Amino acid sequence: MPSLIPKIESQLAALPVPIALQLPDGRTVSRPGSRVTLAFDDWTSLAKLAARQVGAIGEAYVEGRVQIEGAMRDLTDAAAGLLPGNPAETDTGWWSRMMRRAKSRGAHTLGKDAAQIAFHYDVSDDFYALWLDPRRVYSCAYYRTADLTLAQAQEAKLDHICRKLMLQPGQRFLDIGSGWGGLLLWAAEHYGVDATGITLSKNQHAHVSRLIEAKGLGGRVRVELRDYRSLDPSVRFDKVSSVGMFEHVGRANMPAYFQQIHALLAPGGLVMNHGITSGRLDHQQLGAGMGDFIEKYIFPGGELLHVTHVLRDMAEAGLEMVDTENLRPHYARTLWAWSDALEAQLDDARAVLRRTSGEDERAERILRAYRLYLAGSAMSFERGWISLHQMLATRPDGDVKGGRMRGAQSVYPFTRDFIYT
Repeated sequence: MPSLIPKIESQLAALPVPIALQLPDGRTVSRPGSRVTLAFDDWTSLAKLAARQVGAIGEAYVEGRVQIEGAMRDLTDAAAGLLPGNPAETDTGWWSRMMRRAKSRGAHTLGKDAAQIAFHYDVSDDFYALWLDPRRVYSCAYYRTADLTLAQAQEAKLDHICRKLMLQPGQRFLDIGSGWGGLLLWAAEHYGVDATGITLSKNQHAHVSRLIEAKGLGGRVRVELRDYRSLDPSVRFDKVSSVGMFEHVGRANMPAYFQQIHALLAPGGLVMNHGITSGRLDHQQLGAGMGDFIEKYIFPGGELLHVTHVLRDMAEAGLEMVDTENLRPHYARTLWAWSDALEAQLDDARAVLRRTSGEDERAERILRAYRLYLAGSAMSFERGWISLHQMLATRPDGDVKGGRMRGAQSVYPFTRDFIYT
């Protein structure tokens, strides 16, 4: 398709980062000082580039039809320049499909959600350990000061959540979607709570179970392999957290999700809902094919809502929002730290994935997908296409009679001083 060349040359000239293209026929199109090279094996993928379908190029890279040379930070700068506009404002069919799916709770049954979680989190514990912090905290860090390392910022995040929840010794604490146990164990060891964590990942469940035994915390810390919907609502908790989990709930299930949290939370208690939100009121996912890429290779079944939609569902479930904090810049920095760590040990990551997957081609696809996912997500947070909010809410201790709340009290104080001092 030689007719594509003039259009592509025009696009390259406008990019903020000079890149080079190696065409299927061996020719090269480039700008002086190119820092990134894309080598195309077929004209179809090149046509996708000309159409500014960034997600399709990502898929072609994962599947081996496009090769990438250069730093991921330079690549994302170039990719941003190739987009036809803000992808959070672009509907390329993905949004329409998402809306059709969101209307049905059938997209998020217990079985489907368990399979989708396993698809992402049970790839390989050793793979995640290469680029996460030592506690394997797989959510936005909190850079309380600019000089913190990733490990320090993750500990600061764990403590930030515990302080917001005002955890006290002996309180019953529930962590929904407890991951590799970072928050669960931090809360138990530093705040003396009786802690219960739940996860759908078999790998994470096994890992946290071993940590609980090794630390001698079996008397007051436990982790269960179960869905939040299967928890007995008659068993109440003083404090509840959900960190990096509600993105998997689905729009149609969001009201039931918060209703379940309301039932599990003791009157007067606090819940922290920490998760990724959409950057646009009327769009859940990214256009330009980026949402399709994440759905296929990273988070099948994931759905993002704008923070206002989340707060509405929370309020309709009887939970009163008392504090909301936007940590979007913190997540951009977190993701770049993960990306840089992975890029620094690609050979080790490839070896780990080959060992655990048992198939070289599959291992290579997983590694390529995560390289693009981490860097692309960092770029998306930097540019405000997606965001991250911590939403702290309380279940008032009164009841509703005649449309009026009576005795609506909680443990939440009059000021936020307790969080920072």
